[in-house]
Parts: sequence; C-alpha cells; structure tokens
Amino acid sequence: MADPTSPPTPPSQDPRLLRRLLRAKDRMDAASDEAWPVERLAEVSGVSAAHFARSFKDAFGLPPHRYLLTRRIERATALLRDTDLPITDIAFQTGWGSLGTFGRTFRDVTGESPGEHRERWRATQHQLQQVPACHVQAAHRPDLITAVSEKRRREAGDTNRASTDSEVS
Repeated sequence: MADPTSPPTPPSQDPRLLRRLLRAKDRMDAASDEAWPVERLAEVSGVSAAHFARSFKDAFGLPPHRYLLTRRIERATALLRDTDLPITDIAFQTGWGSLGTFGRTFRDVTGESPGEHRERWRATQHQLQQVPACHVQAAHRPDLITAVSEKRRREAGDTNRASTDSEVS
C-alpha cells in the first residue's frame, strides 16, 4: 500500500503512463517515415492528445514532433553517409513531403545542406574508421533542444542586429 504521507506520483513518472508513452515512441522509431500527428500517437498511448503532448515532453524532454524530426534527420544522415542514393530519394524515404523542406530543415538542424554533409563525410571517412560506430552516431545526433523555428528567429535577429551594428560604426 502506498505511503499516505508521500506526495502523489507526477503523471509523467507514472509507470503505466511511461509504458504507454514508450509504446508511442517505439512506433515512431519503427516507422519514422510515416506521419505521426499527436492525435495518432495519443491513440496509441490511450490518452487524450493534450495529455499525451504534455506527458511526452515531460518524460523525454522534447515535444513529439521534435523527437520525430530528430529520428528523421538521424536516418537521413545515415543514408547520406552509408549509401549512394540520390538526396531526393533519401528525403522521401525518411518521411519528408518535399525536397525543399527536407533540405531547409536539414540545414537548420545540422548547419549544412545534405549534399555538403555527404561530401564532408566522404572526405573525412578514412579518419573515422578507428572510432567505434556508436560514438560516431552519438556525435552526429542532431541537437533539437531548440526548435528549428526558434533557431531561424535567432539567426534572423542576429543578422538584423549585425547589420544595425555595422550601420552605426
């Protein structure tokens, strides 16, 4: 029996809810190329969409959309590195609806275009053969703690500030 003096377990730490959230996360991992609106994920988890979105972010530190974006970029990075597939094919295989959206988002997240990424990887590939694959993958995992749209706003703000500063000088 639970101790009546202990505080109630927060919803995001409820083991039953965590199992449900993991089920949805596993589905996204297994089919990251598919569309995963919050309503669909909530249905997999057996909770409301709003509760799912809040609980997922509390449990995993990222909103569901950003988590899915991370998985797609990871998969695209692996395909760029390990295959000779055209970039367009990689974009569609990893769940992007258009090449333009894929390229823009890939650049926003990684700092380089898919083509630049592939070229850089091939140029340095021989140096990484001595590094365990798990370390290479971890090092290339996209950092999506900040939303892509927020990164764009910050860059636009920095550009505006830089041009204002140069005009003052």
